[in-house]
Amino acid sequence: MAKLSNAALCKINEICDRYKDETTPLMMILSDIQKEYGYIPLEVQEAVSQKTGISVAEIYGVVTFYSFFSLKPKGKFVIGCCLGTACYVKGAQQVIDKFSEILGIKPGETTEDGMFTIDALRCIGACGIAPAVSINGKVYPKVAVNAVSGIINELRETGGAK
Repeated sequence: MAKLSNAALCKINEICDRYKDETTPLMMILSDIQKEYGYIPLEVQEAVSQKTGISVAEIYGVVTFYSFFSLKPKGKFVIGCCLGTACYVKGAQQVIDKFSEILGIKPGETTEDGMFTIDALRCIGACGIAPAVSINGKVYPKVAVNAVSGIINELRETGGAK
């Protein structure tokens, strides 16, 4: 197991202890860890396994099955492009392609400076405002390809908080 700091181990143990009386605590533990650190690397999964007795294989299976968990750190700005049916037919593929072109990364990747991550999402429930893009939880409605560079520039200028 890779070496985690004592502070990190204490925090992970604290999160696990919050749910010690739950019948099935794994999703809640992983959700809190994802919120705390932004991702769930293998060494953290191993620490959760040691604390809870849940196998690393089961934990890894959950982390890799659900798209909202990540094995790698995400950027300061997580750009989620909806590719659900309504968004797709309204040009979402061209929108995500434009984000990829400008940022020089593919969906699922993060820019080298750690500023941007692009995620391809399935339906986000914003069909009436398709194509929709979610950035750190803020939904951008009816995003046109020609608006993408302006969105990126705005994020770079503001350096907004995550």
